[in-house]
Amino acid sequence: MESVIFEVDLHCHTTASDGELTPSELVHCAAGLGLKGVGITDHDTIQGWKEAEEAAKVYQIKLVKGIELNTDWNGKEVHILGYELDDSSDYLRHRLQNLRDARKQRMLEIIERFRRLGITIEVQEVQKYAKGESMGRPHIAQALMEMGYVTSIKEAFERYIGRGAPAYVPRYKLTPEEAIELIRESHGVAVLAHPGIYRLEEGIRPWIDAGLQGIEVAHSEHNQEDEQRYRALAGDYHLIMTGGSDFHGEKHKPGVKLGHWGVSEDVIQQILTLAKGNTLK
Repeated sequence: MESVIFEVDLHCHTTASDGELTPSELVHCAAGLGLKGVGITDHDTIQGWKEAEEAAKVYQIKLVKGIELNTDWNGKEVHILGYELDDSSDYLRHRLQNLRDARKQRMLEIIERFRRLGITIEVQEVQKYAKGESMGRPHIAQALMEMGYVTSIKEAFERYIGRGAPAYVPRYKLTPEEAIELIRESHGVAVLAHPGIYRLEEGIRPWIDAGLQGIEVAHSEHNQEDEQRYRALAGDYHLIMTGGSDFHGEKHKPGVKLGHWGVSEDVIQQILTLAKGNTLK
């Protein structure tokens, strides 16, 4: 058995968005590695929750139901994680459907840009990789690999669909405040994801005013200095400290292994306690 450093990995993606494992496969894998808990945080969708819940009962592991929302702040990408939202909320489902519709429209615009470049990609070729509701650029990258235009997802982003590349199309994004409001109105816990990637210290105070309740301290793209910085900020602002690998699978994120970044099991209870009392005033 592969050694696992942490008890709980709170940042994982499945086939419901752009991960390689189905929700049940991910839960099974986490249990097999000896994790005590795992968080499902797919992009703009909660589609994987039900399957993951059923698997968590079978494999006797704690499940934290989550979501990851991409937002824009001063030209920087800011990701907000939401944990333990009320999945019966019509407001939540409506807003998430709008975000997924915007993803689909962006995909069509990217395909049109490829057509202008002399590369024909059919929508169906992309959709077969998007096994869940949420389609994104990684699915286009997989289609490009199959067609022989690139040899890796990384190359697809660098040559064609990354920021500044010829087929790049900016996506519709919420503001961090809008994402936090959506999570809190849905009785969830709002956490700032991997702030070390874009150095987001300046925004934290206003986002706390908007309802932010936590910071992702441990992450696969954080170094030791980042962890120390955000641990200190979380302490200063009395925010919960979460952590996770941002696991997608070896093809999507080589070297990012499930359970190798995370937190202790007691963080799950902190999240559940906050979620019980969560509504925006």
